[in-house]
Amino acid sequence: MNVQQLKVFLSVCDGQTLIETAEQLGLKQPTVSFHLRKLEETLGLTLWRKNARGFRPTSDAFELLPYARRIVALVDEAEERMSELRNRQGGRLRIGASHTPATYFIPKYLAQFRVLHPDVQLLLTVKKARSTLAMLRNYEIDAAIVSLPEKVEDAEGLVVYRLAEDGLRLFLCPEHPLASFEEIAVEQLHRETFLLHESGTTSRQLTDEWAEQVELKLDSAMEMGAIETIKEGLKCNMGIGVLPWRSAIRETQSGELIQRPLPRYRNNRFICLALRDEETLSPHLRQFVSFARSSMSVLAE
Repeated sequence: MNVQQLKVFLSVCDGQTLIETAEQLGLKQPTVSFHLRKLEETLGLTLWRKNARGFRPTSDAFELLPYARRIVALVDEAEERMSELRNRQGGRLRIGASHTPATYFIPKYLAQFRVLHPDVQLLLTVKKARSTLAMLRNYEIDAAIVSLPEKVEDAEGLVVYRLAEDGLRLFLCPEHPLASFEEIAVEQLHRETFLLHESGTTSRQLTDEWAEQVELKLDSAMEMGAIETIKEGLKCNMGIGVLPWRSAIRETQSGELIQRPLPRYRNNRFICLALRDEETLSPHLRQFVSFARSSMSVLAE
């Protein structure tokens, strides 16, 4: 079993045809077929089932998949680092982030990090928290900065550091009838229309949990895919929003929106730094982790 075989294996597992795999890796198609066959012979396992569309991975192939990704990622990282040493240049750092931290929290810190480490190339990918953590596990990114609940589900294989609170608040148009109340009771919300973040986001998960805890039925709700869309709807007095407070600081300061505490709510949402639980980190990732934990951490001691 060698790295080239594993690269071919990963490409085919990702749905590439033999021709596409050959073009991607700079090989000839018979060489791709040879690597697949040789890998099966070496392992003594059947990794593929042929169908009309090409090859379909077997259950044994899916068992090999995470190890193959890890091995190939480490080899690529080692080759990149050796190239850096030869050229005495900085490395590349792939950061993944969920939407709220990426938009409202980390930009100024990434700018600071670039000033401190101009030789490190930063690449930022923005997705939902769940997708970002999946990319981290699959070695597609080096670190993740995501909004997570207090109790992180399925954190096996990860190290998670809390950086900042990112609790939820109520947001309303200043013209909304409830805007005159400094504190809003749950009973006042039963007939209100809620503008909510889409399902699958940490914000929506925690909003639904809060509503269940306080026995509030969100019967009249509009689901929106982006926080900016929700804020524009709130400005037009379309309803009440439940949003991370960091996402609307500018609008509350300007008076475009009114912010109120979420009744009977205890914050259990945090912006976190997540890493794979590994003993060895690349030098530039160590630099970033040290910077993040010292500069981005704004939690009270």
